[in-house]
Amino acid sequence: MDLLRSLPIGLYLEQPVTWLHRLDPRVKAAWLMAFVLTPIAATPYWRLSLVGWLLALMVSTLLPLRVWKRQVGLAAGFSLLLFLVTLVVPDGLTVTHQPRTPADELSITVPPSPSSATPSVGEDAPITLNLGNGYQYVLLQAGPLRVTRRSLNLGIRVGTLVFTLLVSTNLFLLTTAPEEITAGLESLLRPLGRFGIPVTEIVLTLTLSLRFIPLVLEEIQNLIRSVRTRAINWRKLGFRGSSQVALTVAERLVDNLLVRATQIASAMQVRGFTSPNRHQVKWHQFRVFWLDWLAIAALVLFIFARIRWGS
Repeated sequence: MDLLRSLPIGLYLEQPVTWLHRLDPRVKAAWLMAFVLTPIAATPYWRLSLVGWLLALMVSTLLPLRVWKRQVGLAAGFSLLLFLVTLVVPDGLTVTHQPRTPADELSITVPPSPSSATPSVGEDAPITLNLGNGYQYVLLQAGPLRVTRRSLNLGIRVGTLVFTLLVSTNLFLLTTAPEEITAGLESLLRPLGRFGIPVTEIVLTLTLSLRFIPLVLEEIQNLIRSVRTRAINWRKLGFRGSSQVALTVAERLVDNLLVRATQIASAMQVRGFTSPNRHQVKWHQFRVFWLDWLAIAALVLFIFARIRWGS
């Protein structure tokens, strides 16, 4: 199993170059924040439409199907699992309470009009109102499984939020190089430097973290292959023996990652990298084209639609 090919999470796809690759990283970061923040306090219809728009956006990029099929499938499966679990989980404690719906009939006493004859004491004119009973709080009751309006709404909120967060972030990382992400964030966070916030150090740490993701996948892949080549009989080992082997493999993984981190630090020191403020690196040169302005206009319309129809 090749993790770098079958599960390219957080990896930048250099080829083919799509229209999303050509967008300015700052514009793509703004769209990412819009996908992440607009579901907050939104209606279920907006959340479901957001999932559809995100899938349409991914299809429109014309990325190879093998790249995003597995990732979208895993995200959709995990989100669907969360939706189903939240759907059938009880939405409250089993306590004694009054019925949620009123009685079938409600009598309201209407005082007599001045023109009518004065009734005797204790004689009122009752009017009967038939209230509709179309509202149902419990949508489905099948044995121990109970689906209510609140659990359905909560399931949609959790499932769509997780799917939107995973897919939008992964699409952003697929079409944006780490250097572009670094340069875009440094440009957006530059005003915070006036308040003493180390923006350059934060951006450098983020760049190294993004570069470290393929190394982590590579180390995991090498350890999996090394365990397979030894043809370990897990049934004979039992639970205790299998746990010891798993802990040994995890310890080796941490050691290898620490060795890689030490090598990166040594390479930076050899190249004369003392501090981010003294060793300035030009990560990316920004160029705003007509496609970027079109994406900004679409973002404004997107936010307007959220305010108008998503609340």
